[in-house]
Formats: sequence, structure tokens, C-alpha cells
Amino acid sequence: MPELPEVESLAAFLREHAVGRAIARIDVAAISSLKTYDPPITALNGLTITGVARYGKFLDLDVDGIHLLIHLSRAGWLRWKDALPPAPPRPGKGPLAVRVHLDDGSGFDLTEAGTQKRLAVYVVRDPAEVPGVRSLGPDPLGADFTVETLRGILDGRRTQIKGLLRDQSVIAGIGNAYSDEVLHVARMSPFKLAASFTDEDVTTLYDAIVRTLGEAVERSRGVAAKDLKGEKKEGLRVHGRAGQKCPVCGDTIKEVSFADSALQYCPTCQTGGKPLADRRMSRLLK
Repeated sequence: MPELPEVESLAAFLREHAVGRAIARIDVAAISSLKTYDPPITALNGLTITGVARYGKFLDLDVDGIHLLIHLSRAGWLRWKDALPPAPPRPGKGPLAVRVHLDDGSGFDLTEAGTQKRLAVYVVRDPAEVPGVRSLGPDPLGADFTVETLRGILDGRRTQIKGLLRDQSVIAGIGNAYSDEVLHVARMSPFKLAASFTDEDVTTLYDAIVRTLGEAVERSRGVAAKDLKGEKKEGLRVHGRAGQKCPVCGDTIKEVSFADSALQYCPTCQTGGKPLADRRMSRLLK
């Protein structure tokens, strides 16, 4: 799933390549991806893209005051093309969800792999009209995200820190991959309860969040949209690397599986050398 660093990099890419260009037309190949109807998506035709912003994992294209918001969900992606085919795509064929044509012949495709179609496109007058944007927590790279902000978030919550970091209403933009990376940098167990954090723990976690996300954004700066996925994978230390050696201590990275996701961690760096229980395997063995 694209998370804050990748979405920020896509926003930067669009600022460079799309701002100042007018939208010629938008083809909707997967009607299920379009979540709003007023204004209609055709209202964007002929209007100029004046800015691009990011809200958590949402991309926001300001099109002369009307906002085209995009959430790529788990398997979505934005694919830029210097020259798009002029013929409209056939609806329901392949991974294409939406195609945005610009006035110079360039543009981008919004695509989604797999069968679970969750990519979402909204056309609204105000980004806050989108429930997912309206409910977002603070942005971890924003000036208003401080140690005190994080302390207030964690205080009294009897929730495992892994899940809390992924909750978009608590902190915006962190998903499964970067929550693993943050906790590895912080040398913390993903099962550690938020309510148990000391002041030192809060500061350590805050520094790990800002450092991990900031470094990921810097690595992605200037990378073409088509290469961002590969850059992300290359830069991860523990996520998606179960069975490999930890780059810090050399221990074997382990995994805990859930119904629809998995987390990776280093026992030596994060859990005092003790492996965490794999909930899915425990159920299978009963």
C-alpha cells in the first residue's frame, strides 16, 4: 500500500508535471472507483490544475477550486504517461480505474491490481467533504506534530503501538510497512501498549517516526513515479524481509501473521530476543 512517503513523492511529481496544465477529459473505466457525483467528474474538463496537496495517504489535485481527491488504497498506483492513447478505454477491462488526459497529450492512469477494488476517487468542492480526510489525525511531518502531540495521543490508550500507528484517525499517513520500520528504528515491540510508554519512550518513538518518514521522503525525492515502488522496497529494513538478516544486529527477521496482513520485526532489536506469538499459526495448531 502506498503510504505517506510514496504519496508525498507522487504529489511532488504531479506538482512538477501537471500543475499549470488543463484537464482535457477524464475516462472512468471502473465506475466503482468514483465515490461522488456532485460535482460530476465532467465538471473538471477544461479547468486547470493549480496545485497538488497531500492529506495522509490522500492525493489532492486542486483544479480551479474543485478538488480531485485520490486514495490508492492497498493495491492502487498512479502511472504517468507523456502520451496517452486518445481512444477511450473499454470499461471493466484490466486494472485501469481512471485515466486523466491533460491538454498537452500527457496524463496519468490510476490502476489497481487484484480483485479487491478499493481505489477511491472523489470530486468535491472542499477536501473536508471526504470522510476519510475529515477524520485524519495529525500529519507526522507537519509542524504541529510534536513530542507533546504524540504524548497526548498515547496517554491512557491500552492499545498495541503497532495498531495505533496504523490508525489514520490517530496519526495520518503511516501504514503497515512504515509502522514496522518506525518500531524497528525505535527498538520497540509492536505489541507494546501505548499506555505503558514512559516520557523517554515517547521521545524515542517520536524521533523514530520523524526520522524514518523524513528519510523515506528524501530517498524518493526526484524519483519518477514508475520507480517509487522499487525505491520503497529497497529502502525497507525489516518490513517484507522475514527470514533475512537484520541490518543492525544480524538476527533473523521474524513475522507475525494476521488474517489479512503481517508484521515483521527483529527479536534482538525489539523484543529482548523473544519471538512474538504468531496468532494465525496458534489458531491452526489448536
